[in-house]
Amino acid sequence: MDFQFKDKYDFDDLVEIVRCLRLPDGCPWDKEQTHKSIRQDFIEETYEVIEAIDNDDSAGLREELGDVLLQVVFHTQIERENGVFDINDVANDVCQKMIVRHPHVFGEVKADTTEQVLDNWDKIKMQTKSQSTQTDAMKSIARSLPSLMRAQKIQKKAAKVGFDFGNTEEAAIKVTEELKELNEAVKNGNIADISEEAGDLLFAALNVVRLAGANGEKALYDACDKFIARFGEVEKQVLCSGKGFEDYSLSELDSFWDQAKTSLK
Repeated sequence: MDFQFKDKYDFDDLVEIVRCLRLPDGCPWDKEQTHKSIRQDFIEETYEVIEAIDNDDSAGLREELGDVLLQVVFHTQIERENGVFDINDVANDVCQKMIVRHPHVFGEVKADTTEQVLDNWDKIKMQTKSQSTQTDAMKSIARSLPSLMRAQKIQKKAAKVGFDFGNTEEAAIKVTEELKELNEAVKNGNIADISEEAGDLLFAALNVVRLAGANGEKALYDACDKFIARFGEVEKQVLCSGKGFEDYSLSELDSFWDQAKTSLK
């Protein structure tokens, strides 16, 4: 294979490297891949970018962004081989989208605040995607998103047309109602009903979080880290005693938990 080795490569080199990997005499693994076979890889690489951002890791971010870029080029190469589009088409489309959705920068529209920019963005997005109703806009939200993230986006769409609670207190009342319905479903023991009511409760709780100005996805993310840290302290006390969890009552473990909460504040 005729390939030029360099001390410094650029984006065009990346496109060429992926093309070479997919050639008949290229890499056996790369040649076999399809959009669906590497779908999960794209998701994992994206989350690794987020991890680098959360850790303020610039070196890691540089590396992980490269891995995401590789995924973009790889998927594009598959379509290039099928004669559908290439990387320049992808770049062209996103450039056109950015210009159209920023008329306050590239056109004559006036938008002095972030709120005005976002309002224009949503209106233009609906127009360009031929969405005539807010329901259309909700349906366009990717179903593959984490459910909590998708739910918050749906709630924001509804809020834009005034279909929303007036404040967190009103939203909290709905949480109480949904919790009561979940408890009834649990008593009846119907798994389908329990699942449905649990979903309603989570959706209602997210409304409170959103109206309070917080991000539900981040709130739960942080709650997971907090739980792990506190559980670690509980487990440390259990292990130091020479016993196991089964040797303690729930009230005793709760006491350890309260100590962990205090020590980790």
